[in-house]
Formats: sequence, C-alpha cells, structure tokens
Amino acid sequence: MNVIKALNWRYSTKDFDPNKKISEKDFVKVKEILRMSPSSTNLQPWHFIIANSDEGKKRMAKGTQGFFIFNEAKILNASHVILFCSRLSADNDYMQHLLDVEDNDGRFPNEEIKQNVNGGRNAFAAIHKYDLKDLQHWMEKQVYLNIGNFLLGVATLGIDACPMEGVDMKALDEEFGLREKGFTAITAVSIGYRTESDFNTTDKTPKSRLSEQETMTIL
Repeated sequence: MNVIKALNWRYSTKDFDPNKKISEKDFVKVKEILRMSPSSTNLQPWHFIIANSDEGKKRMAKGTQGFFIFNEAKILNASHVILFCSRLSADNDYMQHLLDVEDNDGRFPNEEIKQNVNGGRNAFAAIHKYDLKDLQHWMEKQVYLNIGNFLLGVATLGIDACPMEGVDMKALDEEFGLREKGFTAITAVSIGYRTESDFNTTDKTPKSRLSEQETMTIL
C-alpha cells in the first residue's frame, strides 16, 4: 500500500476482530518498524512490551481498570498490543553502549566521525539535562516519533491500530517493573484487524483535516 493510500485508509480502530491474528511474517515486519524508527541523534530511548498472547493482553489490560475501562476491549480483542516505554535517563553507560553498537554496525568511516557523533549526542543530551531541564520529556518526544512512524508503517501492511493514552501508565509501570529497569510507560497501541461493525471506519466517519491553506505556508 502506498503512503497516501495508507494515510487515508488508516484510522483509530475502535473494534478489533478477536478472531483475526497478525501473521508471523507480518509480526516480523511490525517489530522491524519499531526498531528502525528515527530518533534525535539516534538516541533510541525506548523499550517495547509486546503482548503476543491472551495472557500478555490480560496483563496489559490491568492498565484499563477503573476510569479507563472503555479501552479494555481494544486490548483484549486486538491481535497484539505494544506498550511504548521511554528511558528515564541517558547516562554515560548507555551513551557508550549506543556508540559501541553503532561502531560494530560499521556506522563510522573513521575515528574522527565516530567521536564527532559521540560528542554531538552527548552535547544535545547535556543541553536538555542541564539547560532546558527537560531530558526525560525530550526522550519521550523521541518515543512519540516512533509511535507516529509505527502507525503509518503498520497501515502500509494493511494492519489496523489504535493508540491509547487512556491507560493507567503507573499501573503498567508496576505490572512490568519498568521503573526499576529505568523505563516508564508512555502509550499503548493495539494492532490487528477491524470489524465490519466498527463505527469509526472511514466510510462511516469520514476523515477530517484542516485545509492545506490553513496549515501550510509555502515560501
């Protein structure tokens, strides 16, 4: 599916068919879309909890109790659910780990470029930590870049998705021990296949976007 067609086809799916499962072949692609997302300075400050089983989805649904119960079915009936998590810090050990992985992947043609990349990444992190004092928020922004990339990516595979901020992130932090591991939950995204009765499909609820004239200035 081409990009424009995918953008017009996709929507926030409200009703998933519990009998339709993403194939193993497509699940491999789903994981690669997550892994290959861009991030500022290639920081990759994320971790993904993927519910790939009924038991996993039940654990994920613990974040939909109480006020967020309206999202429970979107988790239990989906094929898979991805919990997008952000790092809580980017310490020296993590920065060195990134550099080592990049080096092993052949990213640097020479030592000078390697050190320039390392210095630049640490400089930006220092600006956000000490000057802007928003390092965690900056890392969360990178996770949201991944979410946007992911929604479009799975749409090109013909896979439906529903991003959900209406989930108890603290409960999921506790369920998966995320804070002790240096992460915190940000957003959950259910993926799978829509039902014919879903009220939010684009044929029943046409897409609405502000016009090009209102949202763009062409110089």
